[in-house]
Amino acid sequence: MTPTSGGDAKRGAQRYFGDPLSMPVQYLKGIGPARARDLAKQGIATVRDLIERVPRAYRDYSQIKPIAQAQNGQPESLMGTVVMVDDRRVRGNLHLTRVIISDGSGTAAGVWFNQPWQAKRFPVGMKVLFAGTVERRGAQIQITNPEWEIIDEESSSDPLHAGRIVPVYPLTGGLNPRDVRRAVYLALQTAADLMPDTIPGPVRERQGLMPAAEAWRAIHFPDSGGQRERARATLAFEELFVLQVGLALVRRQTVVEQAGIAHGPDGEVTRRLRAGLPFRLTAAQERVIRQVAADMESSRPMNRLVQGDVGSGKTMVAVFALAKAVDSGHQGALMAPTEILAEQHYLNLRRIFAPLGVEVVLVSGSLTKKERDANLGLLQMGAAHIAVGTHALIEDRVAFKDLSLVITDEQHRFGVRQRARLQQKGEVMPDTLVMTATPIPRTLALTLYGDLDVSVIDELPPGRRPVGTYWRPESARRQVYDHLMRTEVPAGRQGYVVCPLIEESDKLQAQAATEWYERLKAQYPDVRLGLLHGRLRPAEKEAVMEAFRAGEIQVLVTTTVIEVGVDVPNATMMIIEGADRFGLAQLHQLRGRVGRGSHQSYCVLIADPKTAEARERLMIMQKYSDGFALAEKDLELRGPGEFFGTRQHGMPDLKVANPIADLAILERARAEAMRLVEEDPHLRLPEHQALRQAVKERLGEQFGFILVS
Repeated sequence: MTPTSGGDAKRGAQRYFGDPLSMPVQYLKGIGPARARDLAKQGIATVRDLIERVPRAYRDYSQIKPIAQAQNGQPESLMGTVVMVDDRRVRGNLHLTRVIISDGSGTAAGVWFNQPWQAKRFPVGMKVLFAGTVERRGAQIQITNPEWEIIDEESSSDPLHAGRIVPVYPLTGGLNPRDVRRAVYLALQTAADLMPDTIPGPVRERQGLMPAAEAWRAIHFPDSGGQRERARATLAFEELFVLQVGLALVRRQTVVEQAGIAHGPDGEVTRRLRAGLPFRLTAAQERVIRQVAADMESSRPMNRLVQGDVGSGKTMVAVFALAKAVDSGHQGALMAPTEILAEQHYLNLRRIFAPLGVEVVLVSGSLTKKERDANLGLLQMGAAHIAVGTHALIEDRVAFKDLSLVITDEQHRFGVRQRARLQQKGEVMPDTLVMTATPIPRTLALTLYGDLDVSVIDELPPGRRPVGTYWRPESARRQVYDHLMRTEVPAGRQGYVVCPLIEESDKLQAQAATEWYERLKAQYPDVRLGLLHGRLRPAEKEAVMEAFRAGEIQVLVTTTVIEVGVDVPNATMMIIEGADRFGLAQLHQLRGRVGRGSHQSYCVLIADPKTAEARERLMIMQKYSDGFALAEKDLELRGPGEFFGTRQHGMPDLKVANPIADLAILERARAEAMRLVEEDPHLRLPEHQALRQAVKERLGEQFGFILVS
């Protein structure tokens, strides 16, 4: 019963003379301009768009039972002849239509409310199929709002809406399920055979996959659950395979085929840096620093992702990489996703490198034109050794004298394309180090960073204890603050108060923080409070942080500017106001500012959440302190697209595959992609042309610098 090519649909398409896959949907028989407009609201403009609109669910109405055997509460298909139509107004505005069918074993009613036109559709004597959830009261059997199919004994066409596994599509506007199902069926008849087969034959055979046309037909109108699963596995593999081929091509171009910069062994800056560290590095940090150093000393460009939980010391890995670049007479750049994070990195790196005679400059939109021009001049002359900035670093006017190392602190916000733009600032391909602010589950690390080698810092500094995390309602606020001000502070500890998130405006955020600070100052006049927000100049921020580090400030009232790079071991308590407004990754990042010393630390989330999802986030925060476990939960909660902010990150729009559920398929697709790119590094073989086209079409925006003939 899976649709084949032919008949009606082909005749309906005769008025269009172009490629049937590109044909506007309005040319399909029975669609017309009005339904085409409704489909356009769902992003469906062409026949190919319709074919690629995968069902969101299925209803199994494939078993047609005698009416007498229908089970209460079960999805069933019932076939019979119309014996009576009861159509009447029962009260006020309520209109009831009942169509009674019989099959000899019993009778059943299809029931509609306020749809009087249904009565005219089913004349007595017509043979029909009703499908839906059965409601059984004694001998009475009914299905409310049934899916229906008129049975024409002389017609060869398959049923679409009952008597089969029925696809369910997401709907908006004036569309009803029958319209969409019919449109997809016609699209498959018209052009399923023209859907490109991007998976080369040998790969398809090794993986036991269906041909493309067969898979697209079966994903929409499967004859069985097994056929549906096989079609889904085929299409998921195809999507992930195209993505992994793209990543393998990027990797080959940036690592294998490019000459890199061979940095020298550790020099004076690195030695003085190590000698001056006030703490011992963990074994995991040492291992990753060695991996990075080996990459940098090689003549091939480094392309490495460093993962680690909050507080595991990723920043020190970046610091040692930058020191190596400077020791070898080159420059390094660190790109952060926001102004605030760039500034935090800048202040942190300047504090570390200034005593070593290394010049660090900031390139960011928050600088005055004079400051910015001065910093750009220092970079161009080579007088500045390290640049820290936002995406402003990839602008054309930013030039380096000798860039050899690019570090991106991604926090799920950059893609391959931006990294490439920054890499192009070097005369020779610079080494690249990618750091993520919070851990990324393995599935998505493979999906998004498949072009990189991965290092994991899987150890926290010794003596760290998990931070006790508690969610409290706003009514408990006074009690929470009293604990911070009257228990922790008198014991010689320090704390943070993070103000509610106001995303719309930096100015409003600063204003809210200032008001919070004034209120707390009035309530606790004996506590030394400090204030930190994004509107302060870098020098003012640095002065506040220095006073907090020195213990002159006991409690810091702050916005999210403390997300990264703030390390005060004596801070043992954080209160996060309006915690339901933050995402899991940001809450975990903020929580990572405490628990850096040997004392037990606490993070209190104050919120009266309005939605079930916000409550779920706060409960997860209480339960999990490990960032990798938290990331997995975050991914389950939000799905990959939202987890990353798909559009800005450059994650492809996956229509079938789910990188979380399909890890096994992803790993097989990755292995096949690497094998294929090894054999045909530029996809020039005739049998790889459909694949080459798919990589260009789907990944051109992100991977635009590959496959340029």
